[in-house]
Amino acid sequence: MKLSAPRRTAAAAVIALAGLLGAAAPSAGAASSAAPAAPSNSAWTSTAQALAAPDIPLANVKAHLTQLQSIATANGGNRAHGRPGYKASIDYVKAKLDAAGFTTTVQQFTSGGAIGYNLTADWPGGDPNQVLMAGAHLDSVTTGAGINDNGSGSAGVLETALAVSRAQLQTTKHLRFAWWGAEELGLIGSRYYVNNLPAAERAKISGYLNFDMIGSPNPGYFVYDDNAALEAVFKSYFSGLGVPTEIETEGDGRSDHASFKNVGIAVGGLFTGAGRTKTAAQAQKWGGTSGQAFDRCYHSSCDTTANINDTALDRNSDAIAHAIWTLGTGATNPPGDVYENAADVAIPDNGPAVTSTVTVSGRTGNAPAALPVAVDVKHTWRGDVVADLVAPDGTAYRLKNSSSNDSADNVIDTFTVDASSEPANGDWKLRVQDVASQDTGYIDSWKLTF
Repeated sequence: MKLSAPRRTAAAAVIALAGLLGAAAPSAGAASSAAPAAPSNSAWTSTAQALAAPDIPLANVKAHLTQLQSIATANGGNRAHGRPGYKASIDYVKAKLDAAGFTTTVQQFTSGGAIGYNLTADWPGGDPNQVLMAGAHLDSVTTGAGINDNGSGSAGVLETALAVSRAQLQTTKHLRFAWWGAEELGLIGSRYYVNNLPAAERAKISGYLNFDMIGSPNPGYFVYDDNAALEAVFKSYFSGLGVPTEIETEGDGRSDHASFKNVGIAVGGLFTGAGRTKTAAQAQKWGGTSGQAFDRCYHSSCDTTANINDTALDRNSDAIAHAIWTLGTGATNPPGDVYENAADVAIPDNGPAVTSTVTVSGRTGNAPAALPVAVDVKHTWRGDVVADLVAPDGTAYRLKNSSSNDSADNVIDTFTVDASSEPANGDWKLRVQDVASQDTGYIDSWKLTF
């Protein structure tokens, strides 16, 4: 995992329906309009209709970690980008997937004068217009073997993919698994993959799940909150185990999910902690040692097979499978209509709120209880931005608060609003205000999916 300055995670409502809202294809029109969505634009999956996931054998996951450790030991002690240990790691994972019946693709890129590799593996079947992806970065830092960071996530994703093959799983969504290179250098591999996808292919990705460090030796149980529906899938799983979770903030936006989120694709994932210290309250609810880092060997030479908590690795590997089975095999509902306004609206610096309107007409009844609101606001300091959805009767639903700690650019996210008390038809508004000085931006586009 690549960490830098702390970044606040965007708030999102947790909904009872553990559905998945896919990324929407960009619209060429600037005016408010209603049109049938592409299949990937509104693919909600009902957990009640999904197949139950199998138990992922911990021994199998640990066997992959042993192989990655052996690869590092034989190649200068690491599996870093541009080093022979990384290419050997790619070859190991690819051979397992090829033998299991996946269609694998190795993508090359160059960073720092060295060749890097991404690996993707597609499972046959499922709707090709609704692609569910799960991935992990496979590279380590140069100082160690990177068994927790991120052999753990890589092995959990690999064994889940192999479980798909063992089950000969028949899916409703098309499954694609991925292993990224050069994450430790700044998400280079995943960003290269996303940026080089044709727009039509990018629009087919209904969601991306990221797993970076899932076996920390002094673990916490952290869930990404970037998308409410995906968050709910993981939280419901851990709730069933009686394991409390917290929102992941330590590395928010600093792993490969950011490459997908930044282009409007729904993302989710799990994390067990890196260099931050476990508090007394966290130790009380999760066990472990307070006052110590979740991973004392983070980015160090001691990140070996001895640096893994088996319970955390087992639980999180099973959670990966739960998400793949839940989201990949449940019945998908037909997509609704998309109402979008792609006209730019300037947001005054530390000024009054501005609005952008979409008009919904020709519908009967009230709006959905889980109304997806996809927002694309370009801004040089997103912490200054407050955003609301305003219903036709003037009722405001808060999408995002301001935060002095949120220094990242842009608000590109899909929020979920319970708008079931509102008539569907009428003028809906996105209201955005910049509440601090020095940074500027504009509403690029936004859309509602009914």
